[in-house]
Amino acid sequence: MTDLTAGDMAPVFSLPRNGGGTVSLGDFSGKPVIVYFYPKDDTSGCTTEAIDFTGLAADFEKIGATVIGVSPDSVKSHDKFAAKHSLSVVLAADEEHQALQAYGVWKEKSMYGKTYMGVERSTFLIDGSGKVVEIWRKVKVAGHAQAVLKAAQAL
Repeated sequence: MTDLTAGDMAPVFSLPRNGGGTVSLGDFSGKPVIVYFYPKDDTSGCTTEAIDFTGLAADFEKIGATVIGVSPDSVKSHDKFAAKHSLSVVLAADEEHQALQAYGVWKEKSMYGKTYMGVERSTFLIDGSGKVVEIWRKVKVAGHAQAVLKAAQAL
């Protein structure tokens, strides 16, 4: 899969979510959606990112936008993560890496000389027609949720 670019239609997905049920991109037709991909529940950067998006939840709601976090962790892991940190964002479980691959964020990574497959922290702003408006790759967590909110407000 080639990397998505702004202007592409966002790949549709339907994934199990924290709290039970599923979340599907199609559920939000006509409304902006922020889909952020993160490596692992309850790790420092991922926790900070989820807390930052949760802290801005009211601002995203004002513009009708939904924030969905996606990682390869299980629903059970997402439920524990959300409860521990009082998270209000939707957390989708992509254990089979379908959305991760469709969005081009399941990548070969390396650490301490070892290579492995993992999630490249990335965020996609999708407009109400399902089109990718903006993409942030290799995200640095500090200030990121605020930057995404600003871009969503400009839609």
